[in-house]
Amino acid sequence: MTAEEMWEKSGLRGEYEAWAFGGAPDKLAKLVLEGIKTATCSSCDLYEAEGEPFPKVGDYSVILDSKENAVCIIQTTKLYVETFDHVSADHAYKEGEGDRSLAYWREVHREFFTEELKTIGRPFEESIRLLCEEFVVVYR
Repeated sequence: MTAEEMWEKSGLRGEYEAWAFGGAPDKLAKLVLEGIKTATCSSCDLYEAEGEPFPKVGDYSVILDSKENAVCIIQTTKLYVETFDHVSADHAYKEGEGDRSLAYWREVHREFFTEELKTIGRPFEESIRLLCEEFVVVYR
């Protein structure tokens, strides 16, 4: 099912974005469906370099898998900016990956953001700003 088809079928109104999680879209979308992943984060530098506005609380997103099939619809419930080195164990747990520890989160996200920032010619630093987002599934 496409994002448009899922949005239409959901009966929800308003605007939405359709996107896939970086790194491992299928695995992460599955964690969302299982109720394990209730948070994510993105580099503020990437939003700014691409001229993209930050999401807002209340925004809807159709989550896609690696083949751009719609998996579910989430709604953003909380947003805040934090530096990489100050991301909390609570946020790492809500991201739902690996053993859900802060140590695991830092390891995989350090690698992920190093590669992501290379695309805009910036080095990874522990002080990079991240847009941390929490969400709920509103349609499966």
